[in-house]
Amino acid sequence: MGIVCPDESKRIEIEDFRRMLLSNAAVHRTKAGDEFQNPGKLPAANRHNRELEEKKVCVTSGVSFLGIAIVNQLLLRGYSVRVIVEKQGVISSLISIFTPSKLPEKSKDSVDLAIDFRCASVINACHNSYEDLEKLREMEISGEMRQSMNTVEAVMARLNDIQSLSQAFSGCRGVFHTASFVDPAGLSGYSKSMVEVEVLVTKNVTQACAITPSVRNCVLTSSLVACVWQDINSSRTIDHDCWSDESICIDKKLWYALGKLKAERVAWNIARESGFKLATICPGLVTGPEFISRNPTPTIAYLKGAQEMFRNGLLATVDVNRLAVEHVLVFEDMKNTSYNRYISFDQVIRSEEELEKLARETAIDIRTTRSNSRTNSSNIVKLSNAKLCGLMSTIHRCHNEF
Repeated sequence: MGIVCPDESKRIEIEDFRRMLLSNAAVHRTKAGDEFQNPGKLPAANRHNRELEEKKVCVTSGVSFLGIAIVNQLLLRGYSVRVIVEKQGVISSLISIFTPSKLPEKSKDSVDLAIDFRCASVINACHNSYEDLEKLREMEISGEMRQSMNTVEAVMARLNDIQSLSQAFSGCRGVFHTASFVDPAGLSGYSKSMVEVEVLVTKNVTQACAITPSVRNCVLTSSLVACVWQDINSSRTIDHDCWSDESICIDKKLWYALGKLKAERVAWNIARESGFKLATICPGLVTGPEFISRNPTPTIAYLKGAQEMFRNGLLATVDVNRLAVEHVLVFEDMKNTSYNRYISFDQVIRSEEELEKLARETAIDIRTTRSNSRTNSSNIVKLSNAKLCGLMSTIHRCHNEF
């Protein structure tokens, strides 16, 4: 839910570390006025710098399960990535891990604090800062981190402050908004109060994109549950044009679905009013190695209503690495398009055995009794991700209808 304003000692610590970075790293500035010059008329060095600028993006919640996967895919495709860190403890503790000799060139235009790493997965998806750092050490030792000549840059920003976000986005051509939120007071970690938090932060991110001159495109991670909760008697196919019904979400207390639905709609309104390019991806339940321990809150919240989704043929999942690739491909396709919405999944849970397997993996009782199981296949709603498959067809085998 963003950064709590640091106390004075923390501010001094951050300022001292910033001075250390600036004194040990080459400093340069990029003129905003040069942003739209004709690359063909620029000297070779300037063209190279422009190419680097075009490949610089920001990922919110880059320490999350999905965020890490997206950062890895971006680096593999030649991007430099700025990650918004929402815990001050992560950055403060990095002082003890990274020495000045390991730091490459650094621009003074960064906000609050920034540390460059010539590697990919720099922070694990654990929620605890100390676990983040311990996992980082393990990844360094084991060689799990993918080496790259590009950089990952960690910055602090307040998600409840549009100007803070705009400063964090400055210099980036694109933003991937993947942030998800936890309410410690909520039984599932996503209570009714989190709906407005989700909406507010997404509103702030999209408004920050709109006012930041360098940002041209934004990819927002929504959810399939923002599409499927509707009167299935009036729709036999769920695709990218479908939206969940707010009243149904409220009646069934599906707060995660409601939050994703309202947040996505707010983002679309701002994008269309402001004129910057937006694409949204609505994935099924995000799975992958140890997904329940690495991504517990969205998993538990997503599976509320799982029995009904299963009966209607709408309980779908997607592998985190596949989803990360899709995010990057959607972003790159935005050079040719203005606005797009996609549904993402690679499996629909169709059998009792598959449902029981998911229940075992999550330790959540989502199984149905035989009497509640689907009895008439004609009542099953079809899910279609044909639009996204058009982008993915050259990389992955893709089923576009279930």
